[in-house]
Amino acid sequence: MSDGSEGVRPSDKNQKDAEATNDPKLPLLAHLVELRRRLIYSIGALLISFIVSLYFADSIFNFLVNPLNDLWQGQKGKRLIYTAMHEKFFTDLKVAFFAAGFLSFPIVANQVWKFVAPGLYSSEKWAFLPFLIASPVLFFTGGAFVYYLVLPIAWEFFAGFQQMATGGQIAIELEPKVNEYLALVMRLIFAFGLSFELPVILILLTRSGLVSIEFLKQKRRYAFVIAFVAAAILTPPDPLSQFALAIPIILLYEISIWCSIALERKREESGQSEVND
Repeated sequence: MSDGSEGVRPSDKNQKDAEATNDPKLPLLAHLVELRRRLIYSIGALLISFIVSLYFADSIFNFLVNPLNDLWQGQKGKRLIYTAMHEKFFTDLKVAFFAAGFLSFPIVANQVWKFVAPGLYSSEKWAFLPFLIASPVLFFTGGAFVYYLVLPIAWEFFAGFQQMATGGQIAIELEPKVNEYLALVMRLIFAFGLSFELPVILILLTRSGLVSIEFLKQKRRYAFVIAFVAAAILTPPDPLSQFALAIPIILLYEISIWCSIALERKREESGQSEVND
């Protein structure tokens, strides 16, 4: 006598398993779980880097002040000031956050790669990996360029507006605030670092077919104008800093075109060799 609670037949069970396997929701959930895992690793790396950087915040800030300190070498009474009780504390937090971003970037980039790589073909992985490696290298190159070359020139330019108390004139001395100094330095570092990413962006655009090499050549004059406009927006209002950013952007634009042409020729040669084989 049947009570309506019969077991599921093997054929029905296999059919349900097949339907579950083909359920499009499962891959989506798997991707979300993987994304959450990579985000946890990335945030963990950023948090650990922040704690370590906070301990060394004074040393990092002193390193950023070195270009100004070298300018003031041998001068007595030169100092940086803060006028709010909490200003230095929050400056240390900002220093730690910026340093944590630099330190954790390789780990975050590695997590991005591990999340994206399984969905790429082998050829696509080899095409994408050099850009992933080049991005932090170019960013650090831009940061080093502004730190060692631009900052000493810019600080000397700004310090030249000081006025000695002679001939009945009142003394005008430079006493930067710690938070304003940090904000200006980090603004320049990020502006130059992001600008040095231009070859990676343009080469990726040409490789993906979104932009052609001929288009980049034809719009060269507009790119030069945009370079000076961007430099005027991202840098302090002095011609030295603006030219120091605009000229590298123009050179990187030209380098991007040359690299795109070289890669296109290499791809055409490899395609011809495959056809001949």
